[in-house]
This record gives sequence, structure tokens and C-alpha cells, in this order.
Amino acid sequence: MPNSPGQIGFTPVEPGHYPLLRQWLRAPHVREWWGEVEEELGFIRDMVEGRDTTRPFLIMLDEEPVGYIQYWFVGHHQNDAWTEKNPWLKTLPADAVGVDLTIGEAAWLSRGVGSAALSVFVAKLRRDGFDTVIIDPDRENLRAVRAYEKAGFRPVPELEGRTGKVLIMQHHEYANETLS
Repeated sequence: MPNSPGQIGFTPVEPGHYPLLRQWLRAPHVREWWGEVEEELGFIRDMVEGRDTTRPFLIMLDEEPVGYIQYWFVGHHQNDAWTEKNPWLKTLPADAVGVDLTIGEAAWLSRGVGSAALSVFVAKLRRDGFDTVIIDPDRENLRAVRAYEKAGFRPVPELEGRTGKVLIMQHHEYANETLS
């Protein structure tokens, strides 16, 4: 990797991180793909305070926070409230997890941090027993799609054209061996 990102780690989000997350959610490169700042921060608060089962973390680079990553349980979203707008959820295994992330610090965009962090995070999820890991970027977010491909994610062919604006990608453990 030409821009080796350094040591990647993760720390669970705590209430003391909310000001930093608010700052990141206000950044133009994040606003383009994420929702309204206070609504997104409210979702994260629900996670931290146990009202949502999604697990939120800061991405740490050499012990400094540079981004945000979370994983959510597909089975918890296979209900009428979610599947009415996202019927593709029904096609995934209930024990699958989905990942969302953003690089909060614009200085770290296009430097390999996102794909490196995602690779390390997926390895952790696999060690924790999750066999199916998906990610669902907006199909127009080409920077994200390329980063996810570098981390071993591939579009799920049977879902092509059935998921609206999002591209459902699944992690393949040995996908990187086929990349040039």
C-alpha cells in the first residue's frame, strides 16, 4: 500500500466522544453520505446507551482517532419495519453483520486508512465468530466502493438492481488475492 496508514485500532464510543463525532458529522465529506448531524448523533447515543444493538467504535490510527466504524446485526433488522423499505434484508443470513464507517478527518481520505481499518475490523469480526459480513455504500460513493473492494468486499450479484441507491457488498476472505 503506497500510503501505509500506521497502526490501526478501535475503541468503543463513549459519551465523551460525542463532540468529536459531531465535528466529523459536520464535515462536508461526511455530510455528503451520512444523514442530518443531530439525528446521526442521536442514533449513536442510542447505541452507546443500549437502546440499539449496533456496536459503535472510533477508528484509531497510531492511537489518534481518525474515523468511525460500527457493526449492526442483520437479524435484528429482518422485521416488517425495516424490510418494507429494504426487502433485500430478507435474503441475508440472520446471523450476518453489516458494517458502516467513515473517515472523520479529511486529511486521511484517499490514503488507505479506510480499507486498512475495514480489513482489520473484519478480521476482528471473523475472530468473534461472524462468517457473513456485508457493507452497503451508496452506489455513487465511488471512493467508498473502491476502498471496500480493496478490503475484500464484492457486490452480491443476486442483489444487483434490487437495493435502490445502495450497493450490497459481502466480504470474501480471499478476495484480495485476486486484486491486481
